[in-house]
Amino acid sequence: MRLILLFALSLTQLLSSCGSTTSTDNTLRTGPWRVALQAQGQDIPFIMEAAEKDGDTVLYLINGEERILVDDIKQEGDSLKIRLHIFDADLIAKVDGDKMAGRFTRNDLAKRYSVPFTAEHGQTNRFKENPAAATYDYNGKWEVTFTKKDGKTYPAIGVFEQKDNYITGTFITQTGDYRYLEGQVEGNELKLSTFDGNHDYLFTAQPTNEETLKGEYFAGLYDYETWTAKRNENAELTNANELTYLKPGYESLEFTFPDVNGKQVSLSDEKYKGKVVLVQLLGSWCPNCMDETQFLAPYYAKNKDRGLEIIGLGFERTKGYEQAVPRLKRMQARFNIEYDLLYGGIADKEVAAKALPALNHVLSFPTTIFIDRQGKVRKIHTGFSGPGTGQYYEEWVADFNKTMDDLLAEKI
Repeated sequence: MRLILLFALSLTQLLSSCGSTTSTDNTLRTGPWRVALQAQGQDIPFIMEAAEKDGDTVLYLINGEERILVDDIKQEGDSLKIRLHIFDADLIAKVDGDKMAGRFTRNDLAKRYSVPFTAEHGQTNRFKENPAAATYDYNGKWEVTFTKKDGKTYPAIGVFEQKDNYITGTFITQTGDYRYLEGQVEGNELKLSTFDGNHDYLFTAQPTNEETLKGEYFAGLYDYETWTAKRNENAELTNANELTYLKPGYESLEFTFPDVNGKQVSLSDEKYKGKVVLVQLLGSWCPNCMDETQFLAPYYAKNKDRGLEIIGLGFERTKGYEQAVPRLKRMQARFNIEYDLLYGGIADKEVAAKALPALNHVLSFPTTIFIDRQGKVRKIHTGFSGPGTGQYYEEWVADFNKTMDDLLAEKI
């Protein structure tokens, strides 16, 4: 990051010595930038803010209340390479004064993933700067059905909070949520977007009447779905504690995997005997896993002396251990993870299910398994409703704390 400041200083000196007033200004200016990713014929916008922190230039990805710190920024040739948080993804950008252009690239996929973008400094409007007045009220809870390209459907709950043109909210599915969405209502049209550093989403909708909606969902270069919704304050999904369970004949888990330092770790190790153990199925590529880890890491630090251990079992979008470990270590460092972090295999639900054959299946990353002091599995929670879900997150925290207090209070 100091390279950026040195580059900017050198460039300024060069322009001064040449007396030039027309050369490109490659300085990353502080303040807000409106970024628009271009995919599937759509602009997927988000706001990022450049700031000075401890003498370095950093960025924050802003989605509603969320501010994701991005502090790995390097000058490479005539471009900036911006490593996106814990993810194996980058913004490669050329800056020209108040303008920026480049590509968002993901390096964790088998096929090339590169999305062009443009950005403008000083802009804080995610969508239109002066939208027409909102004529439709999207506030409240909606029962949602998403339809994929192949015709398959899945349920969700939409929760929105609107004030005039401004709207925030998210969609909650059986396997996780779409995190912090932020957008605009212009007339009766809804637009919501988000960018977390690894996923770029755009949701649009229009009402079909006072109680129903129809919309579209764009995710990056390839994914497209349609969705419908109806107002329903009583909308519910299947209980996340009932989706994944032990097969008949099992009451515990057995596994051995290498940790990020190469040591083989087994659930049967002396370290875990007589303790409450959480097994967290995760991936460094997974934003819902990021949200859960932001909760579990400080929880463990505060409660480990009560007889608690956590094992993070990582499934990564790589072909092997050597490629996976740097990604897991980056996640470990960013969230100050003090509990054991192991490599379980590639990021595939069937691979995860084979790694833990006692489970009926693995539906989601994350999946969290609660094991009591006797070594018996007491509860399995599929997915995660993060802080972007508001009340759902608060309910999860309350349920988690009660479950853990009960388990930790038990005697051997």
